Amino acid sequence: MPHDTALAELASFLGDRLSRSKPEREAHGRSETWFPETPPDAVAYPETTEEVSRIVATCARLGCPVTAWGTGTSLEGHALAVRGGVSLDMSRMNRVLSIRAEDMQAVVQPGLTREALNTDLRATGLMFSVDPGADASLGGMAATRASGTTSVRYGTMRDNVMGLEVVLADGRVIRTGSGARKSSAGYDLTGLFVGSEGTLGIITELTLKLHGQPEAISAAVCAFDDFESAVRTVIATIQMGIPMARIEFVDETGAAVFNAANGTDLPEKPHLMVEFHGSDLSAAEDAKRFGEIVAEMGGAHFDWATTTEDRSRLWKMRHGAYPACLAFRPGSMGLVTDICVPISRLAEAVRETRADIAESGLTGPIIGHVGDGNFHSVLLIERGNAAELKTAKALAHRMAERALRLGGTITGEHGVGMGKKDLMEMEHGEAWEVMARIKRALDPDGILNPGKVVEVSQ
Repeated sequence: MPHDTALAELASFLGDRLSRSKPEREAHGRSETWFPETPPDAVAYPETTEEVSRIVATCARLGCPVTAWGTGTSLEGHALAVRGGVSLDMSRMNRVLSIRAEDMQAVVQPGLTREALNTDLRATGLMFSVDPGADASLGGMAATRASGTTSVRYGTMRDNVMGLEVVLADGRVIRTGSGARKSSAGYDLTGLFVGSEGTLGIITELTLKLHGQPEAISAAVCAFDDFESAVRTVIATIQMGIPMARIEFVDETGAAVFNAANGTDLPEKPHLMVEFHGSDLSAAEDAKRFGEIVAEMGGAHFDWATTTEDRSRLWKMRHGAYPACLAFRPGSMGLVTDICVPISRLAEAVRETRADIAESGLTGPIIGHVGDGNFHSVLLIERGNAAELKTAKALAHRMAERALRLGGTITGEHGVGMGKKDLMEMEHGEAWEVMARIKRALDPDGILNPGKVVEVSQ
């Protein structure tokens, strides 16, 4: 194998924490979606920043690719080692290093998951807000600039990562950002690495912004006769300044999927799922004002989740949308795509996409974080059906073109990976070449997650 020399040197200091077994390689070669299995040559399990630095420096010297692995929940093939080499599994670097309650900050290792962090934070009255649904690793969430259901109020990973420790492609370790709430000292290197998808460096530590746990939470689900009314409700709620913690949209196919998976009886119509955070008084007032907007826009079947159990059931149903979609068409796999447009163009984007899906003959529920103009479609494809895969890819391409025509972006949440790399020039033009120059400057030999985000000739 071409990387045997590098792997032998890594094994000399990692021992059995460098695995070349077929099951482990296969486990790190699978994606959540339609991408073919791509096993790495080996899987490394570092436990310290020093080990990550030594692994990367060794691989740089011997020309062996390194692809970071969090929990493998990304949707655009981000963590697949498409050019072989080492899959760098960060799961053993999973500690909370410190909680600075007075500063509302936590310092964590990248393999820690968001749910594990929030479990540690329960007694502090604080929480980490970014919720992509999957119990993803925090390092992976930063690398993909993740967001989710709560981002309409609390922001994405871009807004909640204050500083990083990063191992560069030559093994050097740098720190970016600080514990200060703001800085004007030089380039924003934290912002550069957040969203870089492991192509510029390996994140080994994060300083995260925390938020206070709300005193009261109100949640509800309501149906509309048409999706335009649902979207107008979202726009009116935002314009009135009602502070939503979550506001999610599902179309009628999505409602049918939820019913089939959860035994619920949602009307097969477009729905909004909402949540408000605040004091007992403010949450109740926000919910009342929202209910008035819903009534004005013709919404119906308004069902409040009044207990913690009811709310958990509601959001478990929403977060379980992807496996529920796969179960809706047994034997299928998903091509999952997302776009994001200005709120004012959201109804237009959804309407055109729904018509496009209907014409394609595919089943494709639309589910979205409509509070920030971001929606997803899960295009269900029969496994092994090349014609359906081709149709789905073409449909996803048209969705991206539509987003750009409406003033938006090809992805608001899922990231680029290799699934959307070919769309980057369409969105960024000459700026995509600037990204490639940054990649060449920081990773001149192209060993860090090659084949993703940018096109770099070696």
